[in-house]
Amino acid sequence: EVLDRLHILEGYLIAYLNIDEVIAIIRYEDDPKAELIKRFSLSDIQAEAILNLRLRNLAKLEEMKIKGEQEELEKERKSLEKLLGSKQRMRTLIRKELQADAEKYGDERRSPIVEREAAEALDETDLTPSEAVTVVLSEMGWARTAKGHEIDPTGLNYRAGDGFLAATRLRSNQQAVFLDSNGRSYSLPAHTLPSARSQGEPLTGRLSPATGATFRAVIGGDSQQEYLLASDAGYGFRVGLADMLAKNKSGKALLSLPKGSQVLMPELIADVESDRVVTITNEGRMLVFPVGELPKLAKGKGNKIISIAPKRVAAREEFVVAIAVVPKGGSLTAHAGKRYIVLKPADLDGYQGERGRRGGKLPRGFQRVDRVEVS
Repeated sequence: EVLDRLHILEGYLIAYLNIDEVIAIIRYEDDPKAELIKRFSLSDIQAEAILNLRLRNLAKLEEMKIKGEQEELEKERKSLEKLLGSKQRMRTLIRKELQADAEKYGDERRSPIVEREAAEALDETDLTPSEAVTVVLSEMGWARTAKGHEIDPTGLNYRAGDGFLAATRLRSNQQAVFLDSNGRSYSLPAHTLPSARSQGEPLTGRLSPATGATFRAVIGGDSQQEYLLASDAGYGFRVGLADMLAKNKSGKALLSLPKGSQVLMPELIADVESDRVVTITNEGRMLVFPVGELPKLAKGKGNKIISIAPKRVAAREEFVVAIAVVPKGGSLTAHAGKRYIVLKPADLDGYQGERGRRGGKLPRGFQRVDRVEVS
């Protein structure tokens, strides 16, 4: 605006110095604007400004007033150019103007100034209700989710030739972790699995295990929980549930399997300080030791739990048939066909030994254990 005004004033000064000729052109020329531009080398804006003045105002133009306004505007122009050319000057001016406005218009603040954290994209699990659910896995690798923790998964309807394999209790906004026969882990949000009112869906529709691999276990719960992960070769380790979560469909390598060995069902560890590991082989040998003697790893083969010759494992002559984590004061029921034996804490003490040893023989008639229960 200052520069535009200076430009017009230059035109006024030219008109003032040639006032009689300018008035004559305005009075007698058919196109006074074009003639003014041609005669005095004016710009279109300058000629328009002169023509917009009434003749009597044009006659009253005074050189001193024009030059005085020019000088004032020139000072303002230089000041503005300095201001625009300096970030420091600009900040100072803005600060002063804000302070002046605050003094003139401000009052006591009625709401506090709060510094918010940077916005982040919401995780889908943050929006998912936290409800008790049970994820059920069938022998043929079909999965589904039932509401509540009271459901009996063995009583659900299964496809012909299929049946119950494993189940885990967790919350609907948590991840269900699946373990395959190659020792790889996979994870899916529990709430995305189909309802238990249906027969579920095959996990191979969402996950990509290696050819020939089958799903052997499902677990879930709080990411801070620890599990005992082992192979029937007698090796294993403690692992946090968070380390079992996988981000892609092909899963992640978790348990390394010795030649000829198979994955055992993971066992929840409630208290690493007081829980004990109970391991039973197909030859009826049982060994008990504190679970804390096993290392906590993110993946691997683990340490020796019970001593079995590798050649005998590879030939499937000797291997672990049952492994359990028993809490302090807990008992173990070992089932051998239609018979079973209840081993109380004092009985378990009789089989306690160093990790990696052979263990002791169970009583005759109970050496062919097919499953165990902790109570």
